[in-house]
Amino acid sequence: MSDAWKHQLRLYLDSDDAEIAREHPDSERLAPLNDILTKHRATLSNQLQAFEDYVAEAEKTGVESFPLYKWTRMTIEDPEKRAKHLKAFAIQLSGEIVYDKAAADALEADLAPLVGKGLVTRLSRHDTNPANNIRPPADLV
Repeated sequence: MSDAWKHQLRLYLDSDDAEIAREHPDSERLAPLNDILTKHRATLSNQLQAFEDYVAEAEKTGVESFPLYKWTRMTIEDPEKRAKHLKAFAIQLSGEIVYDKAAADALEADLAPLVGKGLVTRLSRHDTNPANNIRPPADLV
């Protein structure tokens, strides 16, 4: 991955912890995760909520200005995908959705020990390189 691309980390929690993260983000149950997030000035953003917000804004202001509206709407209406995204959280650093490689590397190094230890089930990294990103089917854009 080139240093020119911006990065985003996403973490995945089991269903119970995901609900806690959405409803009670300051819960003691999440303390190990929250300590790391605080250190990096990071916050969690639930993927399903972000998708629902996108669809709601599109429907409020006009879907023609939202190129991923159809695809996002289909995603949140699919029960399997809905369940998957309910447990997924994008990590924002200082309010930014994507960030430089060095910041992503540091955050990932601190989060990695939590994976598979009962709180974080998975950690993934995404970049802004279009070649590495899923493209919705042409009929859905």
